[in-house]
Order: sequence, then structure tokens, then C-alpha cells
Amino acid sequence: MPHPFPRIGQPRTAARSKKIVMVDPISDMLIRIKNAQAVRHEQVSMPFSKMKWAVASILKDTGYVSDIERKKKPAKPGRLVSAGADSEKKSEHEHLILTLKYQQGLGAVSGMKMVSKPSRRMYLKTNEIHPVRSGHGIAILSTSKGVMSSREAKKQGLGGEIICEVW
Repeated sequence: MPHPFPRIGQPRTAARSKKIVMVDPISDMLIRIKNAQAVRHEQVSMPFSKMKWAVASILKDTGYVSDIERKKKPAKPGRLVSAGADSEKKSEHEHLILTLKYQQGLGAVSGMKMVSKPSRRMYLKTNEIHPVRSGHGIAILSTSKGVMSSREAKKQGLGGEIICEVW
């Protein structure tokens, strides 16, 4: 009688290499910040995008992050790089590095919530923008004039897509 589970103890063989696709980069950014603060890391690194840079600048301006930096990192060894004139350029990736802020041993960001998601976008008019956590937090909005905090959007009389809330 053959063994009922013949592959037990044998390594798995992959039929194809699967590429990881990031659906929501902003929620990935916020989760990376939350996880890094939970284990008390000094810095957190993530792939660069203009939207992440704008959100990080707001977090820095409001005091939730102490510093932001844009750096190029070499690609991981073993990654395939297409041959051509741009092969040197493709072997580096831009990363956003955030230096986290701690106050009396606790992270400056005590909580965050994604409001607008890829499956459900949330938009607010100017008169619908309310203080987050009784004024102890901020909301980050994407407006026609760029990404800004809820306080700044209300001052300018702008509404837009509410990305997240941070407190």
C-alpha cells in the first residue's frame, strides 16, 4: 500500500514565480509605521512614491515623525535586470526612510485608521471636516490643491478624499 501522504517532509516546488502586487501603498506605509513603533525601531523604510512623500511630510509637520529622507538603495542580488541603456538605473530603487519619534518611551503615533480604501473611497466637503479625537489628532486629505492636513484644508475652504486619520 502506498503512503497516504507521499510528499510529507519534502520541500515544496513552485510551479511559477509569483510577483507580489501592492494594492494600497498608503495603508502599507501606515502599517509599516505602526509595526516599527510597536517594536521600537528608530527608522522605517519603504518604497518611495510622491503620495507617500506628501503624507510623510504632513506627519513630520504635525510632529508624529521626526525626519523623512529619500534615498536610493541597490536592488537585491538575484533580481533580474533587463539589459540595455537603463540597466544601471534599474538596479537601484528609491526608498523613503522615516525616523520615528518617541515621547517618554511611547511612540508619537498612538493610533491610525485608513478611512478611504480602494474598495470604498470617502470624500468630504469643507463643512463635513471635523476634528479627529477631539482635536488631538489629524486627518490627511487629498484635495485639488494637493495632500494636506484636515486643519489646513478647512482653513483654505477645501474638501477632498480623506485618506487616513492619525492620533
